[in-house]
Amino acid sequence: MRNYYLITPEGTKDLLFDECIIRREIEGKIHNIFKTRGYCELITPGLEYYDVFNVNSRYFPQESLYKLIDNRGRLLVLRPDSTMPIARVVATRLKDAALPLRLYYNQCVYTINPSLTGRSDQIAQMGIELIGSSSKMADLEVISTAIDVLSACSDDNFSLEIGDVGYFKEMMCLLDVGDDVKENIRYLIEMKNYPALNDLIDSLGDNRVNSALKQLPRLFGGEEVFEKASELFSNSKTDEILSNLKRLYKDISKLNSKGRITVDLGMVNRTDYYTGVIIKGYLAGYGEEVLSGGRYDKLISEFGYDVPATGFAVNVNAISALIAKDNKKRTKPCDVIVFAGAGFEIKAIKLANKMRAKGKVVEMALCDDLKSVREYAKEKNISEIVIVDEDYSGGEKNV
Repeated sequence: MRNYYLITPEGTKDLLFDECIIRREIEGKIHNIFKTRGYCELITPGLEYYDVFNVNSRYFPQESLYKLIDNRGRLLVLRPDSTMPIARVVATRLKDAALPLRLYYNQCVYTINPSLTGRSDQIAQMGIELIGSSSKMADLEVISTAIDVLSACSDDNFSLEIGDVGYFKEMMCLLDVGDDVKENIRYLIEMKNYPALNDLIDSLGDNRVNSALKQLPRLFGGEEVFEKASELFSNSKTDEILSNLKRLYKDISKLNSKGRITVDLGMVNRTDYYTGVIIKGYLAGYGEEVLSGGRYDKLISEFGYDVPATGFAVNVNAISALIAKDNKKRTKPCDVIVFAGAGFEIKAIKLANKMRAKGKVVEMALCDDLKSVREYAKEKNISEIVIVDEDYSGGEKNV
């Protein structure tokens, strides 16, 4: 029988020293952005009943979830998503709260991912949920906040994609095929797998909807995308969707003077609770999105409270990994080490506390002799040693 007590589970890792500093710095920046916009923090349990993620529509397949059984035989899961537990909280404990609700979170999510290099099953996420408004202003607030997060974490070297899943869903409603085929089409569009998508749709016959779906992964770029989309497929619903998205794109382009804003109508996320505008954010040097979200006006109603909502989540792991590539040392050496002679321990601790009150980082020496203290200070790059004993109370520079 193999023992696993010396390693972490697949998809997880220990964070050491500089990695912790980087993560806390990122969290601090994002916390400040959220709090200065009036968002209040909410923490949900790491363990949830499986039913929370298996409401009317199945958004998370069982095979992707970490599952446990409680002492009554009920199925539990490690939280794979933060939005759905927050929807549960809003529909229960916050049902009588004044709207809109501005909530933010900083917690981990857990999903079983394919066993590939760089697999991450535990992801630190931060995000916001704006509950109770379907207005254009709500969309602008969330998207502008996403831009500020990307800008703060990248020195303005970022890009943001916006789309509207309603355009895709409207065409799916007109497609006379089973759910399995629809999911396969969605997956191939998301992956931008043109050959496989063309083969699948060709097998379904030749009509305007099918022709438009074949071109959907190519509908990304600037303002010209809207005209191309209208030419490919048009009805009253898609015309309204494209018109609203075009106005939103123009407004966001005026608001943002730093990163690049693009339109992508081929964004068709697997998370089915999105109903309208969706966004993805990217940082230079990282190949996948570090931020994603959008409007989900029907999700909370599945928990018994019919209110619209929008929001996004930030992958803190991804941003930390990107920043860590600069190899800049962030762990600072201690300023002072205090050595206490026998019987002078309390005096030394009091002296160390006085120095800490002045802003210095102070270690207490745990060696029995000064020679060992000096060697330790040199190894740790501590520049000053303070000695407290019966013969001497003062400092020396370690050179």
